[in-house]
Amino acid sequence: MAETGASPLPPTPPARSPLARAEHFVWLTARVLEQRLFAYDFRGGDAGPVETALDAYRNEDGGYGHGLEPDLRGPVSQPLHTARALRVLDAVGRCGGQRVERMCRYLTSVSTPDGALPAVRPGRHGYPVAPFVPVMDDPPGELLATGPVVGLLHRNEVWHAWLFRATDFCWRTVESLLTSHPYEVQAAVTFLDSAPDRPRAEAAADRLGRLVRAQRLAVLDPEDQDAYPVAPGYAPGEHHFPHDYARTTHSLARAWFTDDEMARSLDFLAAEQEEDGGWPVRRRRWAEAPALEARPGVTLDALRTLRTHGRPIA
Repeated sequence: MAETGASPLPPTPPARSPLARAEHFVWLTARVLEQRLFAYDFRGGDAGPVETALDAYRNEDGGYGHGLEPDLRGPVSQPLHTARALRVLDAVGRCGGQRVERMCRYLTSVSTPDGALPAVRPGRHGYPVAPFVPVMDDPPGELLATGPVVGLLHRNEVWHAWLFRATDFCWRTVESLLTSHPYEVQAAVTFLDSAPDRPRAEAAADRLGRLVRAQRLAVLDPEDQDAYPVAPGYAPGEHHFPHDYARTTHSLARAWFTDDEMARSLDFLAAEQEEDGGWPVRRRRWAEAPALEARPGVTLDALRTLRTHGRPIA
């Protein structure tokens, strides 16, 4: 029996919301760019400071470098950095004007004759790069680099001469895929979600979704991940889930999955938030700084995905 007059136990502190925990993580670890993006997305911040932070990564040639994409270090402009910059501008509704015109001129200058973008251009002069990022003397154009750029430009109704060739490349590549891997599928979805020819995009997405299911490129049961293969070159356990493809409810990829499959995927995503408030990076870890810099971006993506699918985060 408890002693009379004993001090009562302190009240149990209220559980902190996923958003509050993530905010603590962002302010503790994120670059200025991701801090500004968090403030814009979740705290009513302005777009201007996001653009100002992004300008630190811009080069005179209209491209972007300086580690904007954390797995590519050094100052050199690269298509993957520039694609990341377009994602940032799209996220804050500023994907247009002279800034994007300069980006399109840069993309034209580094594209292959068929209008496609290589993931990484040569001439890095020994700057550090992740071992899983291919660096070649004469790199081919890839859907992985081209699809997201073309999709975002179409989404924002940007028109440029280069875009016609690049769009044709994306159509040819997406419609001829017989095998693929998750990151390439994500690039294809970004293109198809905003491609101007909607009936053609819907038909291509339907075919792609059947390929994803046939090749088991999406984990449909997070409780049994070992039953799903990991793509060659990916890190152990680097699986992808329905929410990785259907990041919004209106994505064409949403039709690939049942309501139950999507619910299990979102449950898994919500449960992945770690003790420090951030979400994990599933890519192969190769150096401390890139891993640290990547996590806030992954955390922002997780919060956006949960919110757009109607999951409570606040």
